Amino acid sequence: MNSLLLTGGRVVDPANKFDAIADVLILNGKISAVGKKLSAPAGVKTFDATGKIVSPGLIDLHVHFREPGQTAKENIASGTAAAARGGFTSVVCMPNTSPAIDSAGTVALIRERAEREGLVNVFVTGAITKNIAGEELAPIGGLKKAGAVAITDDGHCVQNNDLMRRACEYAKMFDLPIFDHCQDYSLVTDGVMHEGYWNLALGLRGWPAAGEEMIVARNILLAELTGAKIHCQHLSAAGSVALLRAAKKRGVSISGEACPHHFTLTDAAVAGSEKFWADDGKNLYSPLATRHSPLPEWPTYDTNFKMNPPLRSAADREAILEGLADGTIEILCSDHAPHCDYEKEVEFDYAPFGITGLETELALSLMQLVHTKRISLMDMIAKFTINPARLLNLKKGNLSVGADADVTVFDTEQEWIYQHEDSASKSRNNPFFGWKLKGKTIATIVGGKMVWSEVAEPVAA
Repeated sequence: MNSLLLTGGRVVDPANKFDAIADVLILNGKISAVGKKLSAPAGVKTFDATGKIVSPGLIDLHVHFREPGQTAKENIASGTAAAARGGFTSVVCMPNTSPAIDSAGTVALIRERAEREGLVNVFVTGAITKNIAGEELAPIGGLKKAGAVAITDDGHCVQNNDLMRRACEYAKMFDLPIFDHCQDYSLVTDGVMHEGYWNLALGLRGWPAAGEEMIVARNILLAELTGAKIHCQHLSAAGSVALLRAAKKRGVSISGEACPHHFTLTDAAVAGSEKFWADDGKNLYSPLATRHSPLPEWPTYDTNFKMNPPLRSAADREAILEGLADGTIEILCSDHAPHCDYEKEVEFDYAPFGITGLETELALSLMQLVHTKRISLMDMIAKFTINPARLLNLKKGNLSVGADADVTVFDTEQEWIYQHEDSASKSRNNPFFGWKLKGKTIATIVGGKMVWSEVAEPVAA
């Protein structure tokens, strides 16, 4: 079934600046009409979306599905199932697999497997450098021809500035955006958490915010020099936001993204001293961010709070929120990074960086951004739909007549507790298990087909 009538929902479509109670008619996998009191043609079932938000299908442009080579952690089937549960109809896979996605053949492999096994649309990025080694450019033109939508060495950062310049020049020729994992190795060295009060209190090696800010500054300069479209991934530092804001004001082709863990948590979480309160009785969790708590008698050193870049200070967290509110940061994403339990259940120093996030990012974004009135619902949805679609030149992220019928239905008010059994991912490295969340996906529709639903199946008209 790829035809459906969604009735009575609040349709929010930032691409068309539409926000009203309306019906959405899907015929043969395409949006046929959006309006009031639409009728379902013979044989087309109806889904009651009354009291729910109906939006263009959400896009996450930063996920790791670990295929090929690391499928004990995740694969395309399980990763897209997690995406569907989270409300995402399109995802963009990073190339730091084994082998890396640095050739046309590997891009073709991922696309073919996603077509066969994926529940949602899977787009592929190619590597900037061969084997993501930072030494020699990958065949950028060949990657584009094979279907790559961007290039990135995510998980690593090209340290050679001249090589990065050449990558920008080639990418511009092929109209490919460059995603960059901003990390200056000479500054970060062997740091494992944010450099500040808590790393000293816990005796862990520090990771200065300047290690990110240095590369953000470099990327701004290279974007100005080459005219390439550079996108800074998973921003975490206040200085990065300030640099991005100033660059965008003068018209530089630079953009950035933020992940919910960076605007929800702070580095205090590593110690187990992060405290949360219910804001106005609405269960909107935020860190107590104004002063340092004493070190707990038994610090947790919970490796589910270990990610790259690391959780940072309360001031950094606030800057990320401000950047999202004023439009400096245009895109939300998860950096979904699954790992096996046995990899995370080691000393903090030795655990891999990363957490899963596809199934919690919508709720956390609603809680921290919309329910707190930092941004409007329309603006949040834009950061998940039309903004990433425009960056990647995708014909997605809107409910225009004739567009692919990718639709997300969600409830902004539904409260739920995220439990292990709720997850479709192969991995469980997520710090938000046990949290009371507010906002939940009700249905995920891809090409007119309902691939996930929390409620009853559509009924015949």
